[in-house]
Amino acid sequence: MTDIAQLWLPDAKKTQLAGKSLAHSLYSLPVTIILKGDLGAGKTTFLQGFAKKLGISQHLTSPTYALEQRYQTLKHGELLHLDCYRLTEQQAQEIAESSDNHDGIRCIEWGERISANIDYPHLVIKLDDECDKGRNLEIEFNDIPLPSREDIENWRSEMKLPEHIAQHCDAVANFAEELSRKLIVKGVIVRPLAVKRSAQLHDLMRFIDFRFGSSSGNREQPQEVLNLWNEWINKYKGHTHETVCAMVIREKGYPQIAQIVESHGLNVENPPNMTIEQKILFYADKRVVMTKVVSLEERFADFRERYAGGKETEFATRWYEISKGIEEELLH
Repeated sequence: MTDIAQLWLPDAKKTQLAGKSLAHSLYSLPVTIILKGDLGAGKTTFLQGFAKKLGISQHLTSPTYALEQRYQTLKHGELLHLDCYRLTEQQAQEIAESSDNHDGIRCIEWGERISANIDYPHLVIKLDDECDKGRNLEIEFNDIPLPSREDIENWRSEMKLPEHIAQHCDAVANFAEELSRKLIVKGVIVRPLAVKRSAQLHDLMRFIDFRFGSSSGNREQPQEVLNLWNEWINKYKGHTHETVCAMVIREKGYPQIAQIVESHGLNVENPPNMTIEQKILFYADKRVVMTKVVSLEERFADFRERYAGGKETEFATRWYEISKGIEEELLH
């Protein structure tokens, strides 16, 4: 299952900004970024923005004559930059294969000249120049596994997830998908399907936080459902639903989706270090009451009423302040 985003980049500045935004959507190493496009399409310009955001102090240039350049990033190891422009297809394939064991980020310009049969985690970026009007960018993410909608339905059934919580997850997913589209229009690289699937799963284990006998949606559940939930609650005593949900998703083979889901509360990730997908999910969840999209002010008024007797709490205040900061970043 491939995640795809398409952006319109009117100039070199927007192309560099798109490159910078990709640095906020990295989930695992090693990873190869394959760039395709004609001469002057913006491949090196894109990578210059990407490298700068990764903390590379040197000015990234095309390695056409040296074939490769190496740069040290702040948090993602070594960036290896290869250029296959002056190589035959056989030479390009050989130089690519010689660096298959690179354990950081590998960027290959003129990726059209290497084999299409790629079995390692990679992104494919196609840049199409439109005669000085700007350029189209299409990015295919082939580096992380994504669950299907059928998988999600099966997991919801397995966990006996109440229907109103499933509906809330879908409402958050729809709003998160809308936010993703708006950011892509602005020239920001986002993984739209990863965002959607993460949102559809984010409250899969919501019952972990239920107070039995309260109005949390469990009073009328059959005893067999309550027994199942109690098994999970006892197994993960002391953990919140966000962290348990992430554990479950990891066990099912989707560690990067688990990473996105894990930080929609305030218990794991430091917000400034969030990926763009984590920020979208965090914010979308704070804008939805049940299935209705509301303002942050309405959402936190509802939060205080339901969980704090209408009183202001330090926890709610912190959530609100972080949410407002992310709102400013995403929407302005």
